[in-house]
Amino acid sequence: MRDAHFPGRAPIEAYGNGGFRFAGMSHRGSILILLNAIYAWPVSEPGQIGVEALSRAMAADDRPELLLIGTGRQLVPAAPDLRDAVRDHGIRIETMDTGAAVRTYNVLLAEERSVGAALIAVD
Repeated sequence: MRDAHFPGRAPIEAYGNGGFRFAGMSHRGSILILLNAIYAWPVSEPGQIGVEALSRAMAADDRPELLLIGTGRQLVPAAPDLRDAVRDHGIRIETMDTGAAVRTYNVLLAEERSVGAALIAVD
């Protein structure tokens, strides 16, 4: 995965059409938001979400306490072994559809909570 697409935190201004808008920029594809940067995330469907897909979040020095996972148009629950692996790194995960994850992320970010998000882009 390449360096940060955006070095910092920003609310998601819009989503859809296969991407996201934040900080006055547009990004096509899925994104991984950590406490200090927003990255392109090479995941396009819920079945690709596993330990490897979340390794950047688990390895980060400033891990979020909560990682919201937006699974696309519909909620797909996280596998118990994934929950356990992420929890072993001090991160709690919540899965929801991408729209709900974006809205929840924006609220928690405004409250200055320790939150990140892994968001699958939707059309």
